[in-house]
Amino acid sequence: MSEETPDRAAGNEGTRSGTYGELAALGPYGVHPGHALITLVEPHPGHEHAYNRWYEDDHYYAGAMAMPWMFAGRRWVATRELQELRYPKESAVARPVGAGCYLSTYWVTEGRYDDHMRWTVGINKRLNRDGRVHQDRTHVFTAFQDHEATVYRDGAAGPRDFHALDHPYRGLVLEVIDAEGPEERGRLLEWLRSHHLPQRLDGSPAAMVTVFRPTPLPGDRMAYVKQVEGVDTRLTLLWFLQEDPRSCWAERFTGLDAAVAESGLGRVELVAPFIPTVPGTDRYVDQLR
Repeated sequence: MSEETPDRAAGNEGTRSGTYGELAALGPYGVHPGHALITLVEPHPGHEHAYNRWYEDDHYYAGAMAMPWMFAGRRWVATRELQELRYPKESAVARPVGAGCYLSTYWVTEGRYDDHMRWTVGINKRLNRDGRVHQDRTHVFTAFQDHEATVYRDGAAGPRDFHALDHPYRGLVLEVIDAEGPEERGRLLEWLRSHHLPQRLDGSPAAMVTVFRPTPLPGDRMAYVKQVEGVDTRLTLLWFLQEDPRSCWAERFTGLDAAVAESGLGRVELVAPFIPTVPGTDRYVDQLR
């Protein structure tokens, strides 16, 4: 150990640096995405550019990636053309169904949800006090979620789910399904995992689908984030595409609501396509409206 270390530690007493070494020796530290933050946000009209710059230049890092146990993230965008592909028209998730231009997705290490949540509540309160929270936006669908399943098109070949937010996928489809009740959700999950998703993925441009279930947000969350709905009945699916969703939408992604309805196990509340943002740029901001 270098002779500088004690002085450095002494100069960082305010950060409790010594505690970090203790924490690193405890608890789970695998790479499985046991949890996710999935957040669909609508910047207020006229504030699209400012919102994008704030999120890209500050919040993506200070409000997410710099936090313990959040190990991967990616932002996605829905241009006006992509918004118009969404269905069903009457959605319990997005009102109107086109609401939510930007989608951010993050993986959290399995078994570290509580640790991460305590940090995220604390840092977001601090960011708000310091004037580093962009207020001209609406959270359309924001929830921490627990991983339930990943279904792969190609079996053991190709990227795994823990690679998904770093691999250069060209598109993503967000699908939200509500079961009639908690017991029905278990049956819905099994049908998706063993029947529906393998069938839909066969020959598809989607390489994998991850399935999550939402968890309640803590009571001390920020006031501008509403409590999560459907924690006992909802499933959230992320389809990772190797093609632009516009090139395969009609053939592969219309009719998902009908297939679920025919199963009698639930109803689709949102199917929404996105493409990845280009970090550090304002690409697509002029195509949102």
